[in-house]
Amino acid sequence: METLPRHQCLIYEGAPSRQLPSLAALTVEKLGQNYRCLYLNSAPMVAGMRSYLAAAGVDVAHEVEKTSLVLSSDQGHLVGGQFNVERMIRTIEEAIQQALDDGYAGLWATGDMTWELGSERDRWRLLEYEWRLEKLFRTHPQLSGICQYHADTLPRDLMRQGLLGHQSIFVSETLSLLNPHYVLPEAFTLGAAENPELDSAVSRFCRQGPVSSPVSS
Repeated sequence: METLPRHQCLIYEGAPSRQLPSLAALTVEKLGQNYRCLYLNSAPMVAGMRSYLAAAGVDVAHEVEKTSLVLSSDQGHLVGGQFNVERMIRTIEEAIQQALDDGYAGLWATGDMTWELGSERDRWRLLEYEWRLEKLFRTHPQLSGICQYHADTLPRDLMRQGLLGHQSIFVSETLSLLNPHYVLPEAFTLGAAENPELDSAVSRFCRQGPVSSPVSS
């Protein structure tokens, strides 16, 4: 089976806690593959992830102590409360190298974009970040991860950007889909971002919700 792109997007609506079972299951899988796993979100969601991982049999305290598992609600990547693309990319690059230096196969990371962006709502800065991330994924095969886009907390234009910037859509730990709306940075035009079909696609992915499927991702 063809390997899906490692830079994925989770598009959803409703309670963020509904996504935790799938994300926790994937985290367990990645821990088993000797990846350092990084989960970035608000403090309540971090607490929820701890609970789901513990329920799945993970010794969370032990994995955190040996740094196989990093659960963080720290927003040190923000500068004056604003999202800084360069600082975030540099932080991820350093985290990849540190994981490799520490003997891990690589870094698997997932973060909630509402949390990551803070009060920043500049869609062009977000698109710059996603394209810089895409370049990072291409040059670092040891990196994989999921950007979480919550339709209830992000404006629709940012949801569109999320759809344009990812080759693959994460639906659950057993199902991922190739994204027909992905646009290469060099092929991007303003018209692509204004395509009304993007809104329909965002709504369609939101309606899918967390599911279980026998199809492997």
